[in-house]
Amino acid sequence: MRLPLPEVEAAFMTSSRPSLSILIPTLDAGPALAGTVASLAEWGEAELVVADGGSRDGTPALAASLGARVVPAPRGRGTQLAAAAAAATGRALLFLHADTRLQPGWAAAARAFLEGPDAQRRAAYFRFVLDDDAPAARRLERAVAWRCRALGLPYGDQGLLIGAELYQRLGGYRPLPLMEDVDLVRRLGRGRLTALAPAAVTSAARWRRDGYVRRSARNLGCLSLYFLGVPPRVIARIYA
Repeated sequence: MRLPLPEVEAAFMTSSRPSLSILIPTLDAGPALAGTVASLAEWGEAELVVADGGSRDGTPALAASLGARVVPAPRGRGTQLAAAAAAATGRALLFLHADTRLQPGWAAAARAFLEGPDAQRRAAYFRFVLDDDAPAARRLERAVAWRCRALGLPYGDQGLLIGAELYQRLGGYRPLPLMEDVDLVRRLGRGRLTALAPAAVTSAARWRRDGYVRRSARNLGCLSLYFLGVPPRVIARIYA
């Protein structure tokens, strides 16, 4: 992805290796992808890698037209994220869902984190926000904020910003059918997670479709099963 690079940011690009690779897994994500990519423009120049799990709606062609390098991968978010990371060349990696748009100001917050003294041993995530005015959306956002503070468990729809070397040391995303985001942040540990103030605004379509209470209860149930040691492949069948 080639985006305009302001002169004030030129010093940040100290080598031919990109400062940031933005990695997005997709599956029939055409309606949301353009808006997600547009929200990334304030970074300037970044590498965009889209790992597609077999879309039939033209998502790969759309991603390529938006400047992404498209990597085919077996369907499954963990597998796709791992494939995107394997193809990335950036010094830092930003994992982002296809239906999540970053709020203005995210690039400055991300740069401040990456230029900080702890960037080589910590990862960062954004504040969870839903694109819904319903009171239930605000309640869910508060619950997610508590989960992140108390348990150190940001999910993938909050993005994950991490140095490429740290990602490799952790072993990266595992090819899990579900809970790949929880698996990685647990290996990282709560003490090495930083919350960034800008929001990651995620589509509320799934909550509106399933109902806030029903979907949240199902997600909590799946998380509880995971902590009880139930294999993710079994949880995935329940989730589906």
